[in-house]
Amino acid sequence: MVLSGCCILSRALLPLSLALTGPGRELPAQEGAPRVVIFLAVDQLRPDYLVRYGDELMGGLAWIAREGTLYLRGEQDHGVTETAPGHSTMLSGRSPASTGIVSNERGVGDPSFPLLGVRGSGASPLRFRGTTLFDWMLRRDSALRVLSVSLKDRGAILPIGRARVPVFWYQSGIFTTSRYYADTLPAWVRDFNARRSVPRAAGWQWEPTLPASRYAEPDSQPWLREGRETAFPHSLPVDSAVLVERFRITPLADSVTLALALAGVDALGIGQRPRGGTDLLSISLSATDIIGHRYGPDSREIHDQVLRLDRYLGEFFDSLARMVPRDRWLVALTADHGVTSLPEVAISQGRSGGRVSFSPLARETARALEARFRVPLGFFHDNGLLMADTAAIGARGMNVDSLAEALRERARELPGVREVFTPRGLAASRTLEAHRWKRTIPPGTGWLLAGVPREGYVWALLPDVAMHGTINPEDVLVPIAFVGKGIPAATPDRVVRTVDIGPTLAALLGLTPTERVEGIPLPEVVRRR
Repeated sequence: MVLSGCCILSRALLPLSLALTGPGRELPAQEGAPRVVIFLAVDQLRPDYLVRYGDELMGGLAWIAREGTLYLRGEQDHGVTETAPGHSTMLSGRSPASTGIVSNERGVGDPSFPLLGVRGSGASPLRFRGTTLFDWMLRRDSALRVLSVSLKDRGAILPIGRARVPVFWYQSGIFTTSRYYADTLPAWVRDFNARRSVPRAAGWQWEPTLPASRYAEPDSQPWLREGRETAFPHSLPVDSAVLVERFRITPLADSVTLALALAGVDALGIGQRPRGGTDLLSISLSATDIIGHRYGPDSREIHDQVLRLDRYLGEFFDSLARMVPRDRWLVALTADHGVTSLPEVAISQGRSGGRVSFSPLARETARALEARFRVPLGFFHDNGLLMADTAAIGARGMNVDSLAEALRERARELPGVREVFTPRGLAASRTLEAHRWKRTIPPGTGWLLAGVPREGYVWALLPDVAMHGTINPEDVLVPIAFVGKGIPAATPDRVVRTVDIGPTLAALLGLTPTERVEGIPLPEVVRRR
């Protein structure tokens, strides 16, 4: 079924010249081995969406749920449920405390590696520590071909780790990369950008896919931007300067990202090596997250976005199957985090909800101490984690544990705060919340407080935006699914973790991680192979 907007995906699929990734040692193909591992991360995809809208799904999401092993109780098992730390766990088999990616703010931003052909924040994976599935695959097969694409830099970069390979993301109307990876964009990416998919979307109207009677959600939410521009249809502007950003808040963003992935598969010959071998294709789709932030998980917009994502993925799989046989795929699907309902929605439905932040406390403390010591002390609040240059504080004669305890007493008084850990308290605690914070904070990080909000509360003070980032179930829970030859169609009812994805894929490929990992191969997926 082709929907309005899918035409941008199909228009982008023009013949491209085949380009190999470079010389390497190709191993003879193992009998029946996958030609390609397809890793799909859907930013902010909550597992309950697959149930809530399940009867309406008929494309790629439906195929994965029907044909594969699907866990609806997957978890991002750490304390800051954001895009960067989430993506760092998926193919590494390790938590953010090991990968070094604590948050988006401390993720891939790196001005020393500027973007190619466009202005924007530079990026690199230099904060990332250790290896990923790519490194484990490369150790066995040096001719491995790989491609990673996303709307977001962190979504493209972190599943691959530190390798300098084809990695591309969206910025200001085009797909690009940074000088960490290359000095020039390859011809196939320049050709893709030249098709001007984003400018050609000017004036496009996002209309609901289904009749209005099929949506249980209201078409307008008075608590968003005072009720303005919150009802369908949503139109993309003609003004190009506004278009390149507003485009990101539509389902078309996923369509064009998938089109780039298909163009790259064609150009790089992913999964098409004459002598066989297993290649890696990583795709992170970001529109669900951007739409979810703007309209919330209880909106008609997110309902329609999931339906369109399902159909775009169906188109993508059909197109990919014309290049690589479907029975030679190994597919994994997950999300980097969930999302909490807008507090106003929760309250209107009789649930608890609100916004809370340690930022005012961080600013007040920083002003007092920095005025006293005459040096910056690095105070910063990020999703319940209050960080500071604790070494500098201690060097000036202040007892860091006493400071942390005093701040904890004040933080616990804030409405919406359920628990607050100091470094000393976290080390001694054995609760689930403590476990998740321990899996978040790398050794050597300077910090003073790690908080846990009450159910329905988010780490933010700004209104009009749905948020994630907490330890609460709405943010932690994600789907995890695997599809491939010999993998049973099943829905095991148990908790698994995103750190299990990389080790499970490795086991399916007959690989051993090159370092110690925290995840395990999931027996429901690998036991019959």
